[in-house]
Amino acid sequence: MTSTNEPSQEQKSTAPLFGVTLALLFATAAFFSGIEVGTYRAPHVQNEASLGSLFASKDQKANVDMAEFWRVWDLLDKKFVSSTTTAPATAQKKIDGAIAGMVSALGDPYTVYFPKADAEVFNADIAGNFSGVGMEIGIQKDVLTVIAPLPESPAEKAGIRSGDILVKIDGSSTEAMAVDQAVKKIRGEKGTKVKLTIARQGAKDFMDIDVVRDTINIPSSKVEEKNGVYIIHLYNFSAQSEQNMEKALRGFMMSGKNKLVIDLRGNPGGYLQSAVKIASYFLPVGKVVVRESYGPNIPEDIYRSEGRDLHPYRDFKTVVLIDKGSASASEILAGALHEQGVATLIGNTSFGKGSVQELVQLDSGASLKVTIARWLTPNGHSISHSGLDPDIKVDVSEDDRKNGTDPQLDAAIQFLNK
Repeated sequence: MTSTNEPSQEQKSTAPLFGVTLALLFATAAFFSGIEVGTYRAPHVQNEASLGSLFASKDQKANVDMAEFWRVWDLLDKKFVSSTTTAPATAQKKIDGAIAGMVSALGDPYTVYFPKADAEVFNADIAGNFSGVGMEIGIQKDVLTVIAPLPESPAEKAGIRSGDILVKIDGSSTEAMAVDQAVKKIRGEKGTKVKLTIARQGAKDFMDIDVVRDTINIPSSKVEEKNGVYIIHLYNFSAQSEQNMEKALRGFMMSGKNKLVIDLRGNPGGYLQSAVKIASYFLPVGKVVVRESYGPNIPEDIYRSEGRDLHPYRDFKTVVLIDKGSASASEILAGALHEQGVATLIGNTSFGKGSVQELVQLDSGASLKVTIARWLTPNGHSISHSGLDPDIKVDVSEDDRKNGTDPQLDAAIQFLNK
């Protein structure tokens, strides 16, 4: 997603495909009730002409035969009769459908074609002008899944949880529905209601949950102290997260404590830049934070610690809490601290959302969001493959939720106090 340098003015203009891989995300693919979050980098925008020249050379080599495409086009023009009173599709609508079908054929839920009208809505969302229910969704095992509801969001208050499967949205089945389509259905005017039908692990029946849309205020972090342990709850990787983390770590250093918990549970991701800078407080300069893989025979981009390492000043033990709501930039930070020997992971396996998207603006006003790379941990583990497994697995039961107990945090404190 974003590089370790500040984004260019061109990049800033389209920046947060907020969270699927937006480790500008705030991307990730995932969306905060209409905004994709999680882990994207600030997208680099190409123009249609340069993209066309690139594809032209590839098409010449592939020698693609388009005869059948035009044959079907002509047959539809000559034979198709609408079974309803609606007007027949325009030529432009058929072209949009053909492009969308080509993109869909790739089988990647995060590579999406936006016709002009949808692109305008999406661009408004990533600019931060949105209201919705406050959750990020993604595709897991071919079904729409809640990555995480935002703290204090309408979704969380209504009872939506990480791992919930979206079965219906306002009565419409989500089978084969793309993330972007679901986001479009979920987002809406402040004060209006959306009915989400969900399947939850352990529940016998589907559950209907009404959520009232609202303006989404994205929290960043919170600190607390418990039983001699300093705890930093990091809720996202937004532009403010690094500054808030720096303030929290300053408080930790001044506290005199040497036991730290970084709670990344339910954190769906955000800016890659934030993840790299936060990792730099724990790693010596030059240590690998994350690798960006573009496929065979293409050199990786490697993001390294900037060397703001706190360890030379104090020896301390660190635990990172993760769960199935930890995605994208959260997985980047947790994976880096774990594989570089700085932190122990406690909780549940993370979501596994580690692809990088780029947003290409087309001359027609449409746009293409295309996966261009995968995130790998310092040791080369693909985050998208299976997420991160904790060193110490601790589950949270239904009784724990009802009673307000937190066995994962308790386990972290017990581990640090051994």
